[in-house]
Amino acid sequence: MIIEKVVGNIEDWSIDEKKGKHIEKVYLESSDLLKRVQRVKSDHGREIGIRLPQYSELHVGDILFQDDHNMIIVDVLPDEIIAILPRDMEEMGTIAHQLGNRHLPAQFEGAEMYVQYDYLVEELLEKLGIPFEKRQKKLKQAFKHIGHTHG
Repeated sequence: MIIEKVVGNIEDWSIDEKKGKHIEKVYLESSDLLKRVQRVKSDHGREIGIRLPQYSELHVGDILFQDDHNMIIVDVLPDEIIAILPRDMEEMGTIAHQLGNRHLPAQFEGAEMYVQYDYLVEELLEKLGIPFEKRQKKLKQAFKHIGHTHG
């Protein structure tokens, strides 16, 4: 089976629309959400080729295939992350500046900042005394590096 477009996203469906559907999942590393072309295997052993249009990316809950009874949706595996838990704006500014200088992509959820696990970041946080936790977390999107040059 070759998928060339995403049908929709399961998050946009009501509970009634999901009723009676057999759901098969494709589990990806969060970084694989950015790949337009890839070969994957569902949790039912079905091999699937994905070939999306240019500039497309996958999201958690994307529906790759659907018929009257079945659907195949995208899910992610947990990533090893550092959850940074600043106590105040000064700590947030300090760590945001430090990580920005390293061009590390971050994600935010409430008062928490997430970065991919890196022992150097862990050492930096310990040195600065900024609270953090090492966790396994399912991210809804991949960490994206934003192109930037110092010129």
